[in-house]
Amino acid sequence: MTAVLISGYKSFELGIFADSDPKLAIIKRAIRKDLIHFLDEGTDWFIFMGNLGFEYWALEVAKDLKEEGYEFSMATLFPFENHGSNWNEANQEKLQAFKNVDFIKFSYPHYDNPSQFTNHNRFAISNTDEAYLFYDEELETNLKYLLELMKNEANYPITYLTFDRLNEIAQEE
Repeated sequence: MTAVLISGYKSFELGIFADSDPKLAIIKRAIRKDLIHFLDEGTDWFIFMGNLGFEYWALEVAKDLKEEGYEFSMATLFPFENHGSNWNEANQEKLQAFKNVDFIKFSYPHYDNPSQFTNHNRFAISNTDEAYLFYDEELETNLKYLLELMKNEANYPITYLTFDRLNEIAQEE
């Protein structure tokens, strides 16, 4: 069994505030190519952590691939049971999409202290074989903490989606 942890920028970190943003078509095209590559290499689980933005777009692409007949499972490892409870109505639908997968787990009932995020990230890494990240270390966000843990994990490959790669895909059109 091979499980890939998927994470990356949140939509607001990329200046994407609408599902109709034209940048999404390029991002999703890249995600599709990468997920198919993972599947061709034997991946049978895609693991999410329930974040809006890149994770949600990857979830949408993965669900499309399932409908096309690709065989794999999906899981969401939420940090807290009340994750997303304060999201607006449109984002509540996206939260439900994260819950409508093959397996879900909540690390904690609710937020108590910052160490819970570290422990949650460690759990996600220890239960996956590799990662797929949309992240550039020069455009730092809180994702740097997850990335640091990944880099400290022995034999934990990280596949990056980069802005350069997105530009290449945009030029293919």
